[in-house]
Amino acid sequence: MEEKPFPAWSCSVEQCLKEYGVKLDKGLSTYEVERRRERYGLNELAKQKGKPLWLLVLEQFDDMLVKILLIAAFISFILAYMHGSGSGDSGFEAYVEPLVIVLILVLNAIVGVWQETNAEKALEALKEMQSESAKVLREGDSVPDFPARELVPGDIVELHVGDKVPADMRVATLKTSTLRVEQSSLTGEAMPVLKATNPVFMDDCELQAKENMVFAGTTVVNGSCVCIVVSTGMTTEIGKIQRQIHEASLEEDDTPLKKKLDEFGNRLTTAIGLVCLIVWLINYKNFLSWDVVDGWPTNVRFSFEKCTYYLKIAVALAVAAIPEGLPAVITTCLALGTRKMAQKNAIVRRLPSVETLGCTTVICSDKTGTLTTNQMSVAEFFTLGGKTTSSRVFHVEGTTYDPKDGGIVDWTCYNMDANLQALAEVCAVCNDAGIFHDGRLFRATGLPTEAALKVLVEKMGILDTKMRNKVRDMHLAANYLIDNNTVKLGCCDWWTKRSKRVATLEFDRIRKSMSVIVQEPTGRNRLLVKGAVENLLERSAYVQLADGSLVPIDEPCQQLLLSKLSEMSSKGLRCLGMAYKDDLGEFSDYCSETHPAHRKLLDPAGYSSIESDLVFVGVVGIRDPPRDEVHRAIEDCRGAGIKVMVITGDNKSTAEAICREIKLFSATENLRGRSFTGKEFMALSTSQQLETLSRPGGMVFSRAEPKHKQEIVRMLKEMGEIVAMTGDGVNDAPALKLADIGIAMGITGTEVAKEASDMVLADDNFSTIVSAVAEGRSIYNNMKAFIRYMISSNVGEVISIFLTAALGIPECMIPVQLLWVNLVTDGPPATALGFNPADVDIMRKPPRKSDDALINFWVLFRYLVIGSYVGIATVGVFILWYTQSSFMGINLVSDGHTLVELSQLRNWRQCSTWSNFTAAPYTVSGTRQITFSNPCDYFTTGKVKAMTLSLSVLVAIEMFNSLNALSENNSLVTMPPWRNPWLLIAMSVSLGLHCLILYVPFMADVFGIVPLSLNEWFLVILVSVPVILIDEIVKFVARSGRYRKNKEKTA
Repeated sequence: MEEKPFPAWSCSVEQCLKEYGVKLDKGLSTYEVERRRERYGLNELAKQKGKPLWLLVLEQFDDMLVKILLIAAFISFILAYMHGSGSGDSGFEAYVEPLVIVLILVLNAIVGVWQETNAEKALEALKEMQSESAKVLREGDSVPDFPARELVPGDIVELHVGDKVPADMRVATLKTSTLRVEQSSLTGEAMPVLKATNPVFMDDCELQAKENMVFAGTTVVNGSCVCIVVSTGMTTEIGKIQRQIHEASLEEDDTPLKKKLDEFGNRLTTAIGLVCLIVWLINYKNFLSWDVVDGWPTNVRFSFEKCTYYLKIAVALAVAAIPEGLPAVITTCLALGTRKMAQKNAIVRRLPSVETLGCTTVICSDKTGTLTTNQMSVAEFFTLGGKTTSSRVFHVEGTTYDPKDGGIVDWTCYNMDANLQALAEVCAVCNDAGIFHDGRLFRATGLPTEAALKVLVEKMGILDTKMRNKVRDMHLAANYLIDNNTVKLGCCDWWTKRSKRVATLEFDRIRKSMSVIVQEPTGRNRLLVKGAVENLLERSAYVQLADGSLVPIDEPCQQLLLSKLSEMSSKGLRCLGMAYKDDLGEFSDYCSETHPAHRKLLDPAGYSSIESDLVFVGVVGIRDPPRDEVHRAIEDCRGAGIKVMVITGDNKSTAEAICREIKLFSATENLRGRSFTGKEFMALSTSQQLETLSRPGGMVFSRAEPKHKQEIVRMLKEMGEIVAMTGDGVNDAPALKLADIGIAMGITGTEVAKEASDMVLADDNFSTIVSAVAEGRSIYNNMKAFIRYMISSNVGEVISIFLTAALGIPECMIPVQLLWVNLVTDGPPATALGFNPADVDIMRKPPRKSDDALINFWVLFRYLVIGSYVGIATVGVFILWYTQSSFMGINLVSDGHTLVELSQLRNWRQCSTWSNFTAAPYTVSGTRQITFSNPCDYFTTGKVKAMTLSLSVLVAIEMFNSLNALSENNSLVTMPPWRNPWLLIAMSVSLGLHCLILYVPFMADVFGIVPLSLNEWFLVILVSVPVILIDEIVKFVARSGRYRKNKEKTA
């Protein structure tokens, strides 16, 4: 039984030290470390055992159609061997057929194994997130670069700014007044999280609420601390994510198309078995006979030679029925689709996901970095006007850290009165952030909120004309620098040089503010403060008006400021108050650590008294803004019948505000039953959860942990939805793996998320998903067209073999010819059908159901109608050559071959018993003669011309049939062939390949065919063209039926 983990977050530091038997100033002893390592193992993620190669190879053959082909290849090989042994001839031609079948299966297996070995890279990417070393206390000694993999629970670890956390740890003591950790990749929170040492009195609380815990793989961005290791290796939160990724990979389902093709394969197997049985039953008298004496069969005679002939027919049936070229054509079509998607910034990592995209019914989107830019920016700020009852609100445009992205609406720097200058000074100087450019994006160093304030200062500008021109020139010069990674913030630099910082009062959780003491140009010191608005107002005695004058804060003024704050907060803005203080008392001349007042700065408990009697300046509203194009993409999803759900680790009010802004919800919509935290949703009963998820319209889940995301995706899949999940963090990886389509962000996404995904967005743009869905729908429609085309051709081949066996005539096509048609001749037109133009209303239709039949009754009827004609035409032309001297004015006996009666052709096996039967030699390709030492050979070796005509008719019919596949129901008059020029090129290629095997002697010998004359080509075209007319009639019937149905609906 698995032991319950110790809830370190809900216990005091003393209880934790007692639980782990360790002292904070000593650390663990060597003996204790060894004992614990035996119990807990190394601090590393387990390497999941992959499937062995032999098993992967074997799995590729676990498919019904593949098994049929294997049996067919085996029988074919045995028959070829027996034929070679019996005739003393072991020619290569006899083995072509089994070798080609085996080659197809081997290629199919190689592709399958290659795809599977690429599947589990996500787990390797997780390992890269682990810390390699840590500063550890062992037996009273500090070890600076201790290998992180050797940590055990109870170890004492010291963390500093920039350190990657090596294990899940309980914060024991802070060495600075504050500690901030960047854990967005694990929890989805947009901001670095403030950590403390106080216990959190909840036994089962979400990750975000564990404010005294630091987690493996996260990074310290501010402060330093001493921690106790509580979980290592696979018991850490990142270890749990690895386990979830592995479990999700085991749950991976087949794509909707794969399921349909498997279902089709099983039905096809049954059909092949039945047809083989019927053929054998019809012809059993040819290889099995007996005499009846007294009602009992005696003298049973079995002809092994004739039985093997019908075995050959069974092989031919299997080869004819299975569209061997289909996997190759599907792969080609998907590969071409991925190229088109890559041009639209959607990089597909797993080919089948292209088709799955087309039937996506739900998009579960992360908020931070997906719907939003994951770059904090100031949206608006306000200060008071000329009196305490009036306020000024300034709106700021731009959604990134680029200082040149947008500006302040209706602003010139000449607007900057004393009040706005004070605001700019606090934003620029009371700030430790920086901005750099990584080649693609502007990124922040330090706190994202502080970086946003620096960008605001750059947009505000400065009053000093000379300096302003210098800043402008500096910005222009920066565009031409070789090293343009560091972004020069000219206005911020001007403020920091003007007001030199001499001391910092760091942020703490009690006063919720941070301040700096600066030396003004006048020589006097000033305190600049920023922090939570309510806390600053409590400590402010005055407010600054536009002209710089100071007025005491009265009740109406405070109410005005709080109402503006409430208004900004309701828009999802994170609000920061700005204030200053000039009368600093004993700190008025503070300049260094040698000053007598310095001792007061060593005790954070006294910071509140220093930050009292402040002058309140204004409020700045910051947010992680939504992407500009998301609103339009949400509308497109609505039109396409796709439900959008937002699943984020951020807090509820921020998530709801963003969802209203992107128009997932209207501004006034009541979100009861549409907005839940992860814990609230999991607290519902299963029936309530399913009812909630099945409601139409958008939904938002906030404070969601990895397990919540996974559970929501699993439930949606169980409800029959096709789920696309987007995400960028480590916390998204298990759900990305589990979803039908996992979509990772290319720019802001972690390697773990990318490796777990099926598709990566190169531009991190939500609207790219919608374009990809439209492309997926178009690809599926085209795939449906070529699958139907290929299968209808195969039905024709099966019917022709069935007719041959039923009529008892010589086989008019051999398996190697059918293989050539299925693989090579059908391939180019089928691939070209993948280029059919998309329907104009493709994103105005609801998603197709994943269980929609690929072949319904009407489609099957059409296959049988077209297939019957293909069978009759291929067998008919064979019979015509043997029995008729001319057909519709075309002379068929110009080569000098002997005509026979249909009855003779049907009983050709009794040829040796016919008296006076002779077969004259005939010419092919002008000079070559086909001669017979035995007249009966006329029906075996002599059938090459008739067989060539049958094969050519089959190829020509399939070329014309590809034109029928341009549209499911539209006539060729409304959808002419030139709408898809690739199809016309493909038809030319296929006919060219057919001519290659006809007119190159070596190829003709391998395939057992001979060249045709121009006259015979006329016969082939004449017999093949009617397939277009027949399908036009069937399409007309389909259109008429649909028109009647629509008319009845309207009525």
